[in-house]
Amino acid sequence: MTNTQYETDYCVWAETNAKLLRQGQLAEVDIVHIIEELEDVGKSERRSLQSYMEIVLLHLLKWKYQPRLRSLSWRSSIENGRQGLEKILDDSPSLRSTLPNVMDRAYVYAKRSAVAETGLSHSIFPTKCPFELTEVMNEVFLPHAEIEELLP
Repeated sequence: MTNTQYETDYCVWAETNAKLLRQGQLAEVDIVHIIEELEDVGKSERRSLQSYMEIVLLHLLKWKYQPRLRSLSWRSSIENGRQGLEKILDDSPSLRSTLPNVMDRAYVYAKRSAVAETGLSHSIFPTKCPFELTEVMNEVFLPHAEIEELLP
């Protein structure tokens, strides 16, 4: 098998390599690209985990700091984000141990998005995430309003 299949027709490449592996024809397998693909799967799962965490944190911040603007859409975004997190963790339980670091990184981006979407000052939002991981993952948790008088 040529490596050009990987670049010209990914599906044929994947099917061919799967067949070769099933048949035990290891010498024929495109091992270099298979390794790359396996590494990419792990990276993709981690990126998805962070993306869902950012969505949950962004909407929890909006819920907390703009209580007068709360909507079913925000609540739905929080629920969908939590479900996305749980699906990934169900498929890859080893990623559970990465959640504290994922949450710290995601909060930086969620805070930036919250500033952009709410029009509130960057200084209104805490430097560190105001939510505990158990709260973020709790399907019924919604934060209380923070500062009513700062809201338009």
